[in-house]
Amino acid sequence: MDDQSFLGRRLDRAAAPLAVGDLLVLLTFLTLGTLRHSSVAFLTDRPAYLIGVWAPFVIGWAIVAPLVGAYSAGAAEAAKSSVPLVIRSWVPAAAVGLALRAVAFRGGASPAFAIVMLVTGIVALGGWRALYFKLRR
Repeated sequence: MDDQSFLGRRLDRAAAPLAVGDLLVLLTFLTLGTLRHSSVAFLTDRPAYLIGVWAPFVIGWAIVAPLVGAYSAGAAEAAKSSVPLVIRSWVPAAAVGLALRAVAFRGGASPAFAIVMLVTGIVALGGWRALYFKLRR
């Protein structure tokens, strides 16, 4: 019998670069999306504003990604396993982020916004991981 805990089987040290990259990609696409609706001057004048934008989705990601296995040994081995895991993690993580945004943070969770978040996150996170493994060869 395996002595590792459920979470222990889903977290592997070899996936640490993926975790760092995922967080950077997530923050980047959320920031770029925010800049489509506000200016750099607006964000400069309100430095805490971005934290309110990032927080619900980072929280959702932090809860869901380890549970799904986005940082498991399999995720760290090859794009073939890593990209589907990051996509399967993003869909429920985005749902958690949208729910948090609607009830606890500024902003809403309109259907159009939800679709944009799902598609953008899938493309950004999946694309980054595919590129990571291509460059790692």
